[in-house]
Amino acid sequence: MGDWGSGRVLRDRNAGLYLLGVVVSGFGTTAMWLVAGIWVKSLTGSDSLAALTVFAMWAPVLAGPVLGVLADRLPRRALLVAACLVMAVLLPALCLVDSAGRVWLLFAVLLVYGICGTLHEAAEAALVANAVDVRLLGDFNGLRMTAGESMKLLAPLAGAALFTRFGGASVALLDAVTFALAAGLFLLVRVDRDAPEPMAAGAGGFARALEGGRQLWGSPVLRPLVSAAAAVMFLAGINGAVVYAVADDVLGRPPAYVGVLYAVQGAGSVLSGLVAGPLLRRMPVRVFTAAGTALFALGCGARALPYEAAALAGSALIGAGLPCVLIAALTTVQREVPDSVVGRTAATANTLVFVPNALALALGAGLVALVDVTLLLPALTAAGLAVSLLLVTAPVGTVTSRRAPA
Repeated sequence: MGDWGSGRVLRDRNAGLYLLGVVVSGFGTTAMWLVAGIWVKSLTGSDSLAALTVFAMWAPVLAGPVLGVLADRLPRRALLVAACLVMAVLLPALCLVDSAGRVWLLFAVLLVYGICGTLHEAAEAALVANAVDVRLLGDFNGLRMTAGESMKLLAPLAGAALFTRFGGASVALLDAVTFALAAGLFLLVRVDRDAPEPMAAGAGGFARALEGGRQLWGSPVLRPLVSAAAAVMFLAGINGAVVYAVADDVLGRPPAYVGVLYAVQGAGSVLSGLVAGPLLRRMPVRVFTAAGTALFALGCGARALPYEAAALAGSALIGAGLPCVLIAALTTVQREVPDSVVGRTAATANTLVFVPNALALALGAGLVALVDVTLLLPALTAAGLAVSLLLVTAPVGTVTSRRAPA
């Protein structure tokens, strides 16, 4: 197959419909993610409560192994559509949030938001593995990353403008509409085999939830990739926690300059998603992951230099490197794991990868008060390069696709 796998993905009816659904729903989700914190801050004046909005949306990923079981026991397309419709119906309830006393309703909706999002990720991983040619999974996951990151460049501005002009309820209604549209697009995806395989007799609920972890730990291919992704996301969490110190202490710029750094990082992620598929076909998956890890590590070090050009270049490298690690892990899960357990395995992998990121955000917030950021960032570089080196020098397992190419 040629290098233009991305073009083949976009010409594929199922992949095109799904990516369009990701773009539509991602626009509303990203806008809501930003506005939720601003909304709570404006009603309560509390920075702590505003920060908790992100935690409320993220917390359900801790239950990923359990929620992933549903993606392996129910038709995946129906689960995607149902999750979107639940949010489309629930989000208009936020029109009632007009005072500090009703902020609890926003947190309740955000918690359900996170649950639906975790289910969506697990069902998507399983559905896409059957709906998209196995040879195009890397291209698809790269384009999906590009679609999501592109929305992060546009949606926050739209969400902030809507909130300023019409209030938080307008953003909630916009998000509800995008979920309804996405449900219709996902409903149009054609899947030949969407019914999960029967569960082995006698398998209890706890054993089912642990099966994803057993798949990851038992695979000589998946174990190092997911471990590396978890390590890199831990480092990324610390890096994210010190970004305001980079703007202030290193560059001497106001806090708003962080928005510029994030925009450049997002642009790097968009580019990385576009080239991920062709590179995954040309390079061993561990080398691809190690290269992404090295780019991220070098980007962290560049931010320690007192030059704006270095900080911007470092942000671009971070944005380009991180998606490589995540795309490689997800694509390999879809290729390696049997269909009957791919949903919970993907959900377990997400839990293992993103929980360290959240913990590191808290750790980084403490470290930046104790350690000079110009020392902390080079330490992240050294740690990241060590992870990259381990990936390419450790014994290599054999990738065995669970499906024959179409």
